[in-house]
Amino acid sequence: MGGHMICAAEVQVANLLNETSGLMAFVRTVEAGSFSAAARDLDTTPSAVSKSVARLEKKIGARLFLRSTRALTLTQDGQVFFDRVAPLLRDLDSSDEAIRSDASPSGRLRISMPSELAPLLLPRLFSSFAADHPNLHLDIGLTDRFVDLIREDYDVVLRAGRSLEGDLIARRLADLPMAIVVSPAFLEAWGNPTSDEALAALPFARYAPGGVIQPLPLADGKRFIPSGRVDCDSGAALIQAALGGLGAAYVLRCLVAKELESGALVAVASGMGFPKLPFNALHAFGRTVPLRVRLFCDFMAREAKAIEAI
Repeated sequence: MGGHMICAAEVQVANLLNETSGLMAFVRTVEAGSFSAAARDLDTTPSAVSKSVARLEKKIGARLFLRSTRALTLTQDGQVFFDRVAPLLRDLDSSDEAIRSDASPSGRLRISMPSELAPLLLPRLFSSFAADHPNLHLDIGLTDRFVDLIREDYDVVLRAGRSLEGDLIARRLADLPMAIVVSPAFLEAWGNPTSDEALAALPFARYAPGGVIQPLPLADGKRFIPSGRVDCDSGAALIQAALGGLGAAYVLRCLVAKELESGALVAVASGMGFPKLPFNALHAFGRTVPLRVRLFCDFMAREAKAIEAI
């Protein structure tokens, strides 16, 4: 039964041009989490949103939500339909900007970026990009969590690491150098490793997001799980552990540039050629990228190149 309804939902997508209000109500309800929240976004009433979604369900012959007094739950058919419709509405919303290539970017630009890179990216974003585009409303979220770009309604997310997902469009901004750093006292006690075996013998402050210890990659593609008695879920914590002499830390070099310059930390195993970390901008707009997103990605590409050179 469910498979039949999914097929029905897919078949009807092309015949919904006169159901724009229902489509908008449905997508905003999924993104906002309730009829009332969607109504605030659409400047209407919860009843009107609910009725629009009900008309859409009748049109496509599929139930999109399970409704109860306490919760609104997306059905399997609803998830399939959302994944299909949301990118189309984003393209439609941005098509006028694509036609008016000389337009000044305006509206909301919702961005997610890694919190640890924010101190390097936000000053210029606020002082230069925001100043150059006064009609943009910037909505910025800082988190190292991989946000759900579509469901959480982000225009673009910045991510360090390999993070290609589904139908998202990825633009490579830079390849960021990594470094293994230790305190001067740690270096004196353990020495500077010159082989994979010597490196693996060092105690590390280990990167363990969600309690899962991440392996350390080597230049030849091999990886090893470092040993150590400090596990952290952020680069900032790893750096503090290294400063305290509790272990070596494998971190983005740009995050420890000042500590390396001052001598508070020392880079070791520098000649071993660790792979760089890709830094990407991801969005879900397909080929029709809104001007505000395109200009932001262009700006971030220039800024990321500067970070890459640190």
